[in-house]
Amino acid sequence: MANGWLIGVMVELADEPVALRHFFAVGHADRAKAEWRAIDSALLIGKVASSPVGGLEPVHAVAELSAKTIGALALKPAEVRALGWRWPRRWITLEPRSAE
Repeated sequence: MANGWLIGVMVELADEPVALRHFFAVGHADRAKAEWRAIDSALLIGKVASSPVGGLEPVHAVAELSAKTIGALALKPAEVRALGWRWPRRWITLEPRSAE
């Protein structure tokens, strides 16, 4: 089970021709709640896209965050951390999943 999620939200900005994907780390185990928390934070930046942009859904759970990653990068439970527009490679672990 995930301890957090990396969520991408497509945000429309006035000075950009198309919506840009903004990444958020959300310290919530439930994926749907994590997506809604990311949307709430994205609304502070701009309008969330209402339809897919360039084949990307407006809200997308990119990856589960492992407990090791959350601990190493100090994400608190229920915290939403804006990570910016660039691909957040530090937040995605490549460690193998254990069979649960």
